[in-house]
Amino acid sequence: MENVIIIGTGCAGLTAAVYAARANLSPLVLEGAQPGGQLTTTSEVENYPGFPEGVDGFELMDRMRKQAERFGARFEFATIEKVDFSGSVRKLYAGDKIYEARGIIIATGASPRLLGVPGESEMFGGKGVTTCATCDGAFYRDMDVVVVGGGDSACEEALFLTRFCSKVTLIHRRDTLRASQIMADRTLAHEKVHPVWDSVVEEILADESGQVRGVRIANRDSGERSEISCKGVFIAIGHIPNTAPFREFLEVDDLGYFVPEAGSAIRTRVPGVYAAGDCSDHVYRQAVTAAGLGCQAAIECERWLAEQE
Repeated sequence: MENVIIIGTGCAGLTAAVYAARANLSPLVLEGAQPGGQLTTTSEVENYPGFPEGVDGFELMDRMRKQAERFGARFEFATIEKVDFSGSVRKLYAGDKIYEARGIIIATGASPRLLGVPGESEMFGGKGVTTCATCDGAFYRDMDVVVVGGGDSACEEALFLTRFCSKVTLIHRRDTLRASQIMADRTLAHEKVHPVWDSVVEEILADESGQVRGVRIANRDSGERSEISCKGVFIAIGHIPNTAPFREFLEVDDLGYFVPEAGSAIRTRVPGVYAAGDCSDHVYRQAVTAAGLGCQAAIECERWLAEQE
């Protein structure tokens, strides 16, 4: 049986691994379908402290992993399908294998909702398709970009991009935004934001070098198709927290994110089980905030384990 198992290898999981390993807990870290998390799809990270010239997202996560390994963290590939937190020994099920641990840190992250249209996957991450304006907006200075979505997240992305981009086209499938009124008013009032109503993106178009050159859209009412030229496509239609295997035992909100216990950012209602990063944070969703939550989870888990002894 393990002292602590950490599920996930994004910023939250790997930071938790560093702290747990330094506390001599010899944590076992389980990597899922996307080792390194969402940051591995970002070509350059400019807002993570300590890298004044920026750092490649994959390189940053690789450094974190090596740092955790240096202190004794162990890694295995496993996708958790279900759990049993009913007893003092926490059980995790991955296919035919059962993992057992006293403490659990869940850092499974969240997956961005994507459009599922031609060209999207080919140009995702470094070629013009992204899901994070905060991460990538500065790369599109003085360029025309497209934001897809109509909720608060889409409005926030569009407004943030006006700081850098010459024009932000906001494409929404309805004739009115779903965002809060104040956010919608602020977005539509901005001179750089140009809404395109009742329309859906059918294809993301590439230039000869494989970079985004525009989108093909269709009007839902008339069926008319047209193209919009742009250098970047920011998809803001929400995220899906990777919390499904845990919902029988842990509380989640209406969107599926873990709900922490009162007075804590990382404790769940099951003692010794902690949640950190984008699986519980749908407000900030930044690498540095995820790392901070991973740190908190590891420290609290260490203290909880000591109390049990």
